[in-house]
Amino acid sequence: MQPAVEIPRPAFSIVIPTLDRPEALRRCLESIADLEEPLGGFEVVVVDDGGRVDLEPVLTAFQDKFALRLLRQSNAGPAAARNAGATAARGDFLAFTDDDCRPSSGWLRALQARFAADPSCAVTGRKSNLLQDNLCCCTSQAINDVLYSHFNARNGQAGFVSTSSLAVPASGFREAGGFDPAFRTSEDREFGERWRARGLRMVFAPEVVVFHAHPLTLGGLWRQHYEFGRGAFRFHRKHEAQGGQGLRPDLRFYRRLLWHPFEAQPFPASIALFACILWAEVANASGYWREWLASARSQPLT
Repeated sequence: MQPAVEIPRPAFSIVIPTLDRPEALRRCLESIADLEEPLGGFEVVVVDDGGRVDLEPVLTAFQDKFALRLLRQSNAGPAAARNAGATAARGDFLAFTDDDCRPSSGWLRALQARFAADPSCAVTGRKSNLLQDNLCCCTSQAINDVLYSHFNARNGQAGFVSTSSLAVPASGFREAGGFDPAFRTSEDREFGERWRARGLRMVFAPEVVVFHAHPLTLGGLWRQHYEFGRGAFRFHRKHEAQGGQGLRPDLRFYRRLLWHPFEAQPFPASIALFACILWAEVANASGYWREWLASARSQPLT
């Protein structure tokens, strides 16, 4: 009997949750096929979160390009899907991205350089909009840009975390308990808060870039930020239950956000961007207060 061949442990495991977006996933995997390979190599773990579309034809085209596995689970949300991928991953470091993202060619090497400097930190990168002709996508990007600049310059700790480009030591991720599967949005924010609370560093690395290509309409922009608002309520409720402060809006952030269109765009494009940002923020507030109302109604009378 031949002894089993031990497969070397890769340096990175890229974890991608997906749900019925085969074309977006294909483009994501095309970008991964073009990555500059880091020392130690990488593998890819795709987690199908209860989708109805057969992903095997998509993945078959990449089986000879890099180590690739497909996991399936009943629909439980992206946080649970990422946890499933992390459990199956063999890499020393976990690199999370989304199926509608396309990592830049130097993504993993830039992450590896950061981990060489501090192997115990977590690294959150930058997301850049590919759909410059789509006003709603530009709006989402503008909000992200202000979040990055406002919250990621605090004593070397990143306050804004995005799973579109997030990498962590695999052992540290498991010790922290992974993402909270109760969150359907804002799971990255909750994880970042918990990571930092353990005394660990969360570093913002602007050179770690993924490109985002998710077409949005006004309705799609509303739904996206409405769900972000719902997740924000759950985040604040959990944070307060654990002894932290409740909701305390950062007025400086909102001033920067509302002024940003006039710095970023000439008139009249600045007015259109300003209006869309207002639209997104009203959606965010609506989602937040919808969750607050639902929570208040579920509380027993005292």
